[in-house]
Amino acid sequence: MRTALHDLEASKIREVANAGLGRDDVLAFWFGESDEVTPEVIREAAIASLQKGETFYSHNLGLPELRDAIAGYMSGLHGKVAADRIAVTSGGVNALMLAIQMLVDAGDEVVAVTPVWPNLTAQPAIMGAQLRCVALQPQANGAWGLDMAKLLAAVTSSTKLLILNAPNNPTGWTLSRAEQQTILDHCRRTGTWILADEVYERLYYAPSANGCAPSFLDLATPDDRLVVVHSFSKSFLMTGWRLGWLVMPASATPHMGKLIEFNTSCASVFVQRAGITALEHTAEITPRVVAHLKTCRDTLVPLLQAVPGVQLAPADGGMYAFFKLAGHNDSLATAKRLVVEAGLGLAPGNAFAPEAQGWLRWCFASKDLQRLAQGVERLKKWAII
Repeated sequence: MRTALHDLEASKIREVANAGLGRDDVLAFWFGESDEVTPEVIREAAIASLQKGETFYSHNLGLPELRDAIAGYMSGLHGKVAADRIAVTSGGVNALMLAIQMLVDAGDEVVAVTPVWPNLTAQPAIMGAQLRCVALQPQANGAWGLDMAKLLAAVTSSTKLLILNAPNNPTGWTLSRAEQQTILDHCRRTGTWILADEVYERLYYAPSANGCAPSFLDLATPDDRLVVVHSFSKSFLMTGWRLGWLVMPASATPHMGKLIEFNTSCASVFVQRAGITALEHTAEITPRVVAHLKTCRDTLVPLLQAVPGVQLAPADGGMYAFFKLAGHNDSLATAKRLVVEAGLGLAPGNAFAPEAQGWLRWCFASKDLQRLAQGVERLKKWAII
C-alpha cells in the first residue's frame, strides 16, 4: 500500500456519525445536505430516461446537451462561458479529485486555505503533493477572515496550485471580488493554478446583482490558469445523484476527458438527463431553496447565540453555523459526547483543520424549522449540566 494512503486520516465527521448509527432519537446535522428530497420534476426526468432505455455509456465529457445547458447557466451568472470549457463529472467530489489529478504531480507544492472540507486537503496528499495551509483567522464575533498578506507570501513561483473554497465549508467565509482580483493577479505573476471550489456560490445571502457569491469566473479570462468546481448537490437538492462539473481553459478539456475515461468513463445518462431538467427549472427551484436556507440560518443563529458560552456569527454563504462552545476545547470528543448524551449530531471542527479545534459545524439545511429549535434545546440542556 502507498504510504500516502496508509497515512491518510479517516473522516472525523464519519467517525461521529458512526457513533450515532442505529439511533433514531438522534437529531443529525452532521452532513452537508438538506433533508428535503430532490424536486419531483427532476426525479421524473431520470425515470423517463430509464424508461426510454438510456442505460449506456455517454461521452466522457458529458452529454453535449448538458454541457450546453451548463454553459448557458454559467454564462447567465458570470458572462460568456463556452461549452468547450465544461466537463461533466460524477459529483463534486469527483470533480475535485479529477482537477487535482490533472494539475498536481508528486512533490508539487500546493497551498490550501483552511479550515476547509477535508477532501480538499486529503486529495493533494493522495497525489503525493507537498501541502501548505494558510489558516483563516477567527474574529472576536465568531466570523472568520483571511490574512491576505499571509496568503500572498505563501504562494510563490514554486507553488503549483492554490486551493480555495468560498463560500467556505465550514466557516461560511466568502471572498470579496477585490480579494479575488488580488489573488488572481498574484497567481498570474507566480504562474500558479487556482482551483476554486464554488459549489456554494448560489447559497449566498448578502445582496448581489446576479444572485450568487463573487466568482473567479467574473474576473478571469478563458485562458487563465483557473479551474472552477461545481455540483448539482446543494442548489438543486441532488446530493445523492452524484453529478457535478468543471470549468477550465478549453485547452485543458480534452485532457480532462482522458482522465474521466480512466476514472469513471462518464456520468450516468439518466442522471445527466435529470441535470438538464434541473437547469431548465433553475428559476423555480434554486431561489426557493436559497430563501428557505436563509430562513433556516436566521432561525438557528439567534437561538445558538443565546446559548451561554457560544461564539457565532451568521455566515453570508453556505449552509452551516460554525460555532465555538466555551469550555469544550476538544471538538471530536465534544461531538461524540453530544451524540451519546444529548442525541445531537454535529460535525467536529477539527475535521476541517487543526485551527478549528474547539469549534462545531451545524448544517442548518432542514425542512422542519422546529427540528432546529429542538436541537438547540438539547445543546443548551447538555451545556449547562
